[in-house]
Amino acid sequence: MKAGKIYIGTSGWHYKHWEKRFYPDEVKAADYLSYYAQFFATTEINASFYRLPLASTVEEWAKTVNTRFRFCPKISRYVTHTKKLNDPALTLPRFFNVFDAVYKKLGPVLIQLPPNLHFHEERVKAFFEALTAYKGYHFALEPRHESWMMPEAIKLLKKYKIAFVIAHSGNRFPSGEFVTAKDIYIRFHGPKGNYASGYSAAFLQAYAGKIVQWQQAGHHVWVFFNNDGNAYAIKNALTLIDNIKKT
Repeated sequence: MKAGKIYIGTSGWHYKHWEKRFYPDEVKAADYLSYYAQFFATTEINASFYRLPLASTVEEWAKTVNTRFRFCPKISRYVTHTKKLNDPALTLPRFFNVFDAVYKKLGPVLIQLPPNLHFHEERVKAFFEALTAYKGYHFALEPRHESWMMPEAIKLLKKYKIAFVIAHSGNRFPSGEFVTAKDIYIRFHGPKGNYASGYSAAFLQAYAGKIVQWQQAGHHVWVFFNNDGNAYAIKNALTLIDNIKKT
Protein backbone atom coordinates (compact mmCIF):
# COMPACT_ATOMS: atom_id res chain seq x y z
CA MET A 1 0.00 0.00 0.00
CA LYS A 2 1.28 3.46 -0.91
CA ALA A 3 2.09 5.60 2.11
CA GLY A 4 0.13 8.79 2.65
CA LYS A 5 1.41 12.27 3.41
CA ILE A 6 1.82 14.09 6.70
CA TYR A 7 1.03 17.79 7.08
CA ILE A 8 1.78 19.52 10.38
CA GLY A 9 1.08 23.15 11.24
CA THR A 10 -0.83 25.50 13.50
CA SER A 11 -4.34 26.91 13.62
CA GLY A 12 -3.55 30.19 11.93
CA TRP A 13 -0.29 32.06 11.54
CA HIS A 14 -1.02 35.73 12.24
CA TYR A 15 -0.63 36.09 16.00
CA LYS A 16 0.87 39.27 17.34
CA HIS A 17 2.03 37.52 20.50
CA TRP A 18 4.26 35.30 18.35
CA GLU A 19 6.48 38.29 17.67
CA LYS A 20 9.97 37.57 19.05
CA ARG A 21 8.78 34.13 20.16
CA PHE A 22 8.64 32.95 16.52
CA TYR A 23 8.70 35.91 14.14
CA PRO A 24 11.96 37.89 14.25
CA ASP A 25 11.79 41.66 14.57
CA GLU A 26 12.87 42.13 10.96
CA VAL A 27 9.93 40.11 9.61
CA LYS A 28 7.00 42.40 8.88
CA ALA A 29 3.43 41.26 9.57
CA ALA A 30 2.74 41.19 5.84
CA ASP A 31 5.52 38.59 5.50
CA TYR A 32 4.44 36.32 8.34
CA LEU A 33 2.92 33.72 6.02
CA SER A 34 5.97 33.36 3.79
CA TYR A 35 8.17 33.06 6.90
CA TYR A 36 5.82 30.53 8.50
CA ALA A 37 5.79 28.44 5.31
CA GLN A 38 9.56 27.93 5.64
CA PHE A 39 8.87 25.73 8.68
CA PHE A 40 5.44 24.19 8.11
CA ALA A 41 3.54 22.53 5.26
CA THR A 42 0.04 23.63 6.24
CA THR A 43 -2.08 26.01 8.29
CA GLU A 44 -5.70 26.38 9.19
CA ILE A 45 -7.48 29.55 8.13
CA ASN A 46 -9.36 30.49 11.29
CA ALA A 47 -10.44 33.91 10.06
CA SER A 48 -12.90 32.40 7.58
CA PHE A 49 -14.94 31.12 10.53
CA TYR A 50 -15.61 34.65 11.75
CA ARG A 51 -15.56 36.62 8.53
CA LEU A 52 -14.90 35.43 5.01
CA PRO A 53 -11.79 36.93 3.40
CA LEU A 54 -11.90 38.33 -0.11
CA ALA A 55 -11.24 35.83 -2.87
CA SER A 56 -8.38 38.07 -4.00
CA THR A 57 -6.80 37.86 -0.52
CA VAL A 58 -6.96 34.07 -0.58
CA GLU A 59 -5.34 34.03 -4.03
CA GLU A 60 -2.50 36.19 -2.72
CA TRP A 61 -1.96 33.79 0.16
CA ALA A 62 -1.76 30.91 -2.30
CA LYS A 63 0.90 32.74 -4.31
CA THR A 64 2.95 33.40 -1.17
CA VAL A 65 3.65 29.76 -0.29
CA ASN A 66 5.47 26.89 -1.99
CA THR A 67 3.75 24.32 -4.20
CA ARG A 68 3.46 21.67 -1.46
CA PHE A 69 1.86 23.97 1.11
CA ARG A 70 -1.84 23.48 1.87
CA PHE A 71 -4.47 25.64 3.56
CA CYS A 72 -7.35 24.22 5.59
CA PRO A 73 -10.07 26.87 5.85
CA LYS A 74 -12.66 26.71 8.61
CA ILE A 75 -16.19 26.93 7.28
CA SER A 76 -18.21 29.99 8.27
CA ARG A 77 -19.88 29.98 11.69
CA TYR A 78 -23.01 31.18 9.90
CA VAL A 79 -23.24 27.67 8.43
CA THR A 80 -22.52 25.80 11.66
CA HIS A 81 -23.51 28.00 14.58
CA THR A 82 -26.24 30.25 13.21
CA LYS A 83 -27.98 27.97 10.74
CA LYS A 84 -26.82 24.76 12.48
CA LEU A 85 -26.26 22.97 9.16
CA ASN A 86 -29.77 23.80 7.92
CA ASP A 87 -30.43 25.27 4.45
CA PRO A 88 -27.02 24.33 3.00
CA ALA A 89 -28.09 25.29 -0.52
CA LEU A 90 -28.35 28.85 0.75
CA THR A 91 -25.42 28.99 3.17
CA LEU A 92 -22.61 27.12 1.37
CA PRO A 93 -22.16 28.92 -2.01
CA ARG A 94 -20.78 32.13 -0.52
CA PHE A 95 -18.04 30.25 1.32
CA PHE A 96 -16.96 28.17 -1.67
CA ASN A 97 -17.04 31.14 -4.03
CA VAL A 98 -14.16 32.54 -1.99
CA PHE A 99 -12.01 29.40 -2.20
CA ASP A 100 -12.89 27.89 -5.59
CA ALA A 101 -9.98 29.58 -7.36
CA VAL A 102 -7.44 27.97 -5.01
CA TYR A 103 -9.08 24.65 -4.18
CA LYS A 104 -6.02 22.76 -5.41
CA LYS A 105 -4.06 24.44 -2.61
CA LEU A 106 -6.48 23.27 0.05
CA GLY A 107 -6.48 20.38 2.46
CA PRO A 108 -9.76 19.36 4.10
CA VAL A 109 -12.25 22.11 4.85
CA LEU A 110 -12.82 22.18 8.62
CA ILE A 111 -16.42 22.09 9.83
CA GLN A 112 -16.36 22.92 13.55
CA LEU A 113 -19.70 22.41 15.28
CA PRO A 114 -20.97 24.16 18.42
CA PRO A 115 -21.22 22.13 21.66
CA ASN A 116 -25.04 22.27 21.61
CA LEU A 117 -25.42 20.81 18.11
CA HIS A 118 -26.30 17.17 18.55
CA PHE A 119 -26.40 14.53 15.83
CA HIS A 120 -29.67 14.52 13.88
CA GLU A 121 -29.43 12.02 11.06
CA GLU A 122 -31.83 13.60 8.57
CA ARG A 123 -30.39 17.08 8.94
CA VAL A 124 -26.79 15.85 8.78
CA LYS A 125 -27.42 13.63 5.77
CA ALA A 126 -28.97 16.56 3.88
CA PHE A 127 -25.94 18.69 4.72
CA PHE A 128 -23.48 16.01 3.64
CA GLU A 129 -25.40 15.53 0.40
CA ALA A 130 -25.07 19.25 -0.28
CA LEU A 131 -21.30 19.01 0.22
CA THR A 132 -21.03 16.41 -2.57
CA ALA A 133 -21.76 19.17 -5.09
CA TYR A 134 -18.34 20.68 -4.39
CA LYS A 135 -16.10 18.41 -6.41
CA GLY A 136 -12.42 18.34 -5.55
CA TYR A 137 -12.96 19.35 -1.93
CA HIS A 138 -12.37 17.19 1.14
CA PHE A 139 -13.97 17.76 4.53
CA ALA A 140 -13.24 17.20 8.21
CA LEU A 141 -15.88 17.58 10.90
CA GLU A 142 -15.17 18.49 14.53
CA PRO A 143 -18.25 17.71 16.65
CA ARG A 144 -18.47 18.90 20.23
CA HIS A 145 -21.52 16.99 21.43
CA GLU A 146 -21.34 13.40 22.68
CA SER A 147 -24.14 12.23 20.36
CA TRP A 148 -21.65 12.38 17.47
CA MET A 149 -19.78 9.46 19.02
CA MET A 150 -22.70 7.13 18.29
CA PRO A 151 -22.27 4.42 15.62
CA GLU A 152 -24.94 6.04 13.44
CA ALA A 153 -22.94 9.26 13.20
CA ILE A 154 -19.64 7.49 12.51
CA LYS A 155 -21.31 5.35 9.84
CA LEU A 156 -22.60 8.45 8.06
CA LEU A 157 -19.18 10.12 8.14
CA LYS A 158 -17.67 7.01 6.59
CA LYS A 159 -20.35 6.86 3.91
CA TYR A 160 -19.59 10.43 2.80
CA LYS A 161 -15.84 10.07 3.37
CA ILE A 162 -15.68 12.95 5.81
CA ALA A 163 -12.88 12.86 8.37
CA PHE A 164 -13.86 12.81 12.02
CA VAL A 165 -11.65 15.38 13.74
CA ILE A 166 -9.63 13.82 16.53
CA ALA A 167 -9.54 16.70 19.00
CA HIS A 168 -7.48 16.90 22.18
CA SER A 169 -8.82 19.53 24.55
CA GLY A 170 -8.17 18.21 28.03
CA ASN A 171 -11.70 16.74 28.16
CA ARG A 172 -13.21 20.15 27.56
CA PHE A 173 -15.20 18.61 24.74
CA PRO A 174 -16.15 14.97 24.10
CA SER A 175 -14.05 13.33 21.42
CA GLY A 176 -12.98 10.02 19.97
CA GLU A 177 -10.33 8.52 17.75
CA PHE A 178 -12.40 7.45 14.76
CA VAL A 179 -10.92 6.93 11.31
CA THR A 180 -13.69 7.66 8.81
CA ALA A 181 -11.87 8.72 5.64
CA LYS A 182 -8.55 8.65 3.83
CA ASP A 183 -7.76 11.95 5.52
CA ILE A 184 -7.10 11.86 9.27
CA TYR A 185 -7.46 15.28 10.86
CA ILE A 186 -6.12 16.04 14.35
CA ARG A 187 -6.47 19.24 16.40
CA PHE A 188 -4.51 19.88 19.59
CA HIS A 189 -6.22 22.57 21.68
CA GLY A 190 -3.85 22.20 24.62
CA PRO A 191 -3.75 19.58 27.40
CA LYS A 192 -5.72 21.88 29.70
CA GLY A 193 -8.21 22.83 27.00
CA ASN A 194 -7.48 26.54 27.37
CA TYR A 195 -5.32 27.06 24.25
CA ALA A 196 -2.46 28.24 26.48
CA SER A 197 -0.74 25.08 27.64
CA GLY A 198 1.88 22.88 26.02
CA TYR A 199 2.12 19.13 25.45
CA SER A 200 4.80 17.02 27.07
CA ALA A 201 7.71 15.54 25.14
CA ALA A 202 6.46 12.04 25.96
CA PHE A 203 2.98 12.78 24.60
CA LEU A 204 4.35 14.18 21.34
CA GLN A 205 6.76 11.27 20.95
CA ALA A 206 3.95 8.75 21.38
CA TYR A 207 1.74 10.58 18.92
CA ALA A 208 4.51 10.70 16.34
CA GLY A 209 4.51 6.91 16.25
CA LYS A 210 0.74 6.81 15.84
CA ILE A 211 0.83 9.34 12.98
CA VAL A 212 3.50 7.38 11.13
CA GLN A 213 1.44 4.21 11.46
CA TRP A 214 -1.56 5.95 9.90
CA GLN A 215 0.62 7.35 7.14
CA GLN A 216 2.06 3.94 6.34
CA ALA A 217 -1.48 2.55 6.18
CA GLY A 218 -2.15 4.97 3.31
CA HIS A 219 -3.80 7.87 5.15
CA HIS A 220 -3.04 11.54 4.68
CA VAL A 221 -2.60 12.93 8.20
CA TRP A 222 -3.33 16.59 8.98
CA VAL A 223 -2.17 17.87 12.37
CA PHE A 224 -2.86 21.32 13.78
CA PHE A 225 -1.84 22.85 17.08
CA ASN A 226 -4.36 25.41 18.32
CA ASN A 227 -2.63 26.13 21.64
CA ASP A 228 -1.31 29.48 20.39
CA GLY A 229 -0.77 31.00 23.85
CA ASN A 230 2.92 31.66 24.55
CA ALA A 231 3.60 30.16 21.10
CA TYR A 232 3.15 26.64 22.46
CA ALA A 233 1.61 25.71 19.10
CA ILE A 234 4.84 26.55 17.29
CA LYS A 235 7.03 24.73 19.79
CA ASN A 236 4.86 21.61 19.87
CA ALA A 237 4.47 21.48 16.09
CA LEU A 238 8.22 21.73 15.52
CA THR A 239 8.84 19.05 18.13
CA LEU A 240 6.32 16.73 16.51
CA ILE A 241 7.91 17.25 13.08
CA ASP A 242 11.31 16.40 14.54
CA ASN A 243 9.91 13.31 16.28
CA ILE A 244 8.34 12.04 13.08
CA LYS A 245 11.63 12.42 11.21
CA LYS A 246 13.24 10.22 13.85
CA THR A 247 10.44 7.61 13.88
